[in-house]
Amino acid sequence: TGARKRGDIGFAALRGGDVVGEHDVIFAGAGERIVLRHIATDRMIFARGAVRAARWGQGKQPG
Repeated sequence: TGARKRGDIGFAALRGGDVVGEHDVIFAGAGERIVLRHIATDRMIFARGAVRAARWGQGKQPG
Protein backbone atom coordinates (compact mmCIF):
# COMPACT_ATOMS: atom_id res chain seq x y z
CA THR A 1 0.00 0.00 0.00
CA GLY A 2 3.01 2.29 -0.11
CA ALA A 3 5.05 4.13 2.46
CA ARG A 4 3.33 5.34 5.62
CA LYS A 5 3.65 8.79 7.09
CA ARG A 6 5.85 9.04 10.17
CA GLY A 7 3.81 8.14 13.25
CA ASP A 8 1.18 6.15 11.34
CA ILE A 9 0.51 2.59 12.52
CA GLY A 10 0.08 -0.03 9.83
CA PHE A 11 -1.82 -3.29 10.07
CA ALA A 12 -2.83 -6.20 7.86
CA ALA A 13 -5.34 -9.03 8.15
CA LEU A 14 -4.92 -12.41 6.47
CA ARG A 15 -7.41 -15.26 6.68
CA GLY A 16 -7.40 -18.69 5.10
CA GLY A 17 -7.57 -22.42 5.49
CA ASP A 18 -7.89 -23.83 8.98
CA VAL A 19 -5.95 -21.05 10.71
CA VAL A 20 -7.73 -20.15 13.97
CA GLY A 21 -5.51 -17.27 14.99
CA GLU A 22 -1.94 -16.14 14.45
CA HIS A 23 -1.22 -12.65 15.72
CA ASP A 24 2.06 -10.78 15.36
CA VAL A 25 3.04 -7.44 16.82
CA ILE A 26 6.14 -6.12 15.09
CA PHE A 27 8.31 -3.28 16.34
CA ALA A 28 10.60 -2.39 13.43
CA GLY A 29 13.49 -0.02 13.25
CA ALA A 30 16.43 0.55 10.96
CA GLY A 31 18.22 -2.79 10.67
CA GLU A 32 16.24 -4.66 13.34
CA ARG A 33 12.80 -5.76 14.48
CA ILE A 34 11.17 -7.35 17.51
CA VAL A 35 8.30 -9.77 16.88
CA LEU A 36 5.78 -10.83 19.52
CA ARG A 37 3.65 -13.77 18.30
CA HIS A 38 0.48 -15.41 19.63
CA ILE A 39 -0.82 -18.60 18.00
CA ALA A 40 -4.30 -19.89 18.86
CA THR A 41 -5.25 -23.44 17.91
CA ASP A 42 -8.77 -23.47 19.37
CA ARG A 43 -11.46 -20.77 19.18
CA MET A 44 -12.68 -21.75 22.65
CA ILE A 45 -9.90 -19.66 24.22
CA PHE A 46 -11.50 -16.53 22.75
CA ALA A 47 -14.91 -17.50 24.15
CA ARG A 48 -13.43 -18.15 27.61
CA GLY A 49 -11.68 -14.77 27.50
CA ALA A 50 -14.91 -12.99 26.54
CA VAL A 51 -16.84 -14.64 29.39
CA ARG A 52 -14.06 -13.83 31.87
CA ALA A 53 -14.03 -10.17 30.74
CA ALA A 54 -17.83 -9.93 31.04
CA ARG A 55 -17.75 -11.34 34.57
CA TRP A 56 -14.96 -8.96 35.55
CA GLY A 57 -16.89 -5.94 34.21
CA GLN A 58 -20.23 -6.92 35.69
CA GLY A 59 -21.34 -4.41 38.33
CA LYS A 60 -18.38 -2.06 37.75
CA GLN A 61 -19.02 1.67 37.46
CA PRO A 62 -18.36 3.32 34.07
CA GLY A 63 -14.98 4.96 33.62
